[in-house]
Amino acid sequence: MSSLVEIMRGLEQTSLPLYQQLQRALREAIDKRIFGPDEALPAERQLAADLSISRITVRKAIDGLVDEGLLVRRPGSGNFINTRIEKNFAKLTSFSEDIRARGRTPKSVWLKRSEGTVTPEEALRLRLSPGAPVYRFNRIRFADDIPMCIEYATIVAGALPSLEAVDVSMYEALEKTGHRPVRALQRLSALLLNAEQAQLLQTKEGDAGLAVERLGFVRDGRAVEFCRSIFRGDMYDFVAELSTP
Repeated sequence: MSSLVEIMRGLEQTSLPLYQQLQRALREAIDKRIFGPDEALPAERQLAADLSISRITVRKAIDGLVDEGLLVRRPGSGNFINTRIEKNFAKLTSFSEDIRARGRTPKSVWLKRSEGTVTPEEALRLRLSPGAPVYRFNRIRFADDIPMCIEYATIVAGALPSLEAVDVSMYEALEKTGHRPVRALQRLSALLLNAEQAQLLQTKEGDAGLAVERLGFVRDGRAVEFCRSIFRGDMYDFVAELSTP
């Protein structure tokens, strides 16, 4: 709590309204990991007393951060950092980019890397001839230390120099070779996690999950990526902006 007080003191000379100073201080405290994702923020009454400001100001600041999606209220428990990740279906961004945009650190645990030839389904999706070479990358994707999804990606072999070319971000590796997808078709469906999926995602068998299939195309229209990901239903929100024709 003393760190939050120090951050607030550093903002006293700004012309921002007091509630905005508190919002900025809370954002900085969250970025510095002063509050952990599973730890409740101090109660509004305590914040008001420790910072010598009114509870109305504290409530207004927290209301704004809840509206932004940075905080979430849990009735009877308090205010917490929102650990859910929002994925905009209208933007073709990588998992790593989405996680970094939330101020968190992407990480991967590899399950398997292999090279081989296309399966009949992959050949159909990627529009490849039978026997065409591909790379396969299976891994668990994390935000900080929280497992978010299991990813099964198949990449046309000509799009990458080797299996070792992919580190954290697949799209960063593809961008280096000029094969980053610029367009994709995505399909989302609901599922219940089976025992293996639940174990890998550190959740429970039968919990809600989301399956997302993505077929990525480069600028000349060739498909280079076929990916199927299994997301934790309690950690991810998919949104899309709609408009009338």
